[in-house]
Amino acid sequence: MSNKLQTEVNTKPKRQATEFKLIIGLFFDVIGMLSYLIPGLAESTDLAWAPIAGFLMTMMYKGTVGKVAGVITFLEEILPFSDIIPSFTITWLYEYNQDKKNGW
Repeated sequence: MSNKLQTEVNTKPKRQATEFKLIIGLFFDVIGMLSYLIPGLAESTDLAWAPIAGFLMTMMYKGTVGKVAGVITFLEEILPFSDIIPSFTITWLYEYNQDKKNGW
């Protein structure tokens, strides 16, 4: 098998997994921002969503990236008026850029 073909075969599942993470991350970011639709409900729903979002982040991204992003996501969701920050998308961008630097 030629190097080019072998590289294409090896990177296709990685690309699909990366695209799936982006879609799921966008979905989770929207869930985090939905609390602003009902005035007065935002902070009480954040109490429930913050630990869930932190846990989901650690499951989506393994290793140090997942642990750090999980803590940051938890804090972003639990702190007032910070839900607008798309932490899942930012983490995806960070991981995607790291993959690009490593030859993906």
